[in-house]
Amino acid sequence: MAAKHWGELSVPQRAFLFAASMAQFALLGAALWDIRRRDAALVRGPKRVWRGVVFINWIGPIAYFTLGRK
Repeated sequence: MAAKHWGELSVPQRAFLFAASMAQFALLGAALWDIRRRDAALVRGPKRVWRGVVFINWIGPIAYFTLGRK
């Protein structure tokens, strides 16, 4: 199955993709903000590593919030 272009998607499909994208960016922003503000003693592992991990789509920010914070 070939990938569709944005113009070929239905309105509900576009709305879903837009909402999913915004949720992903919100998670990324929240994770980066939390890493910056949280004391290093309250983060499991180096903050520099977590800053890189949170850029992995969906998995990174969720992993940080579930595993990276003490």
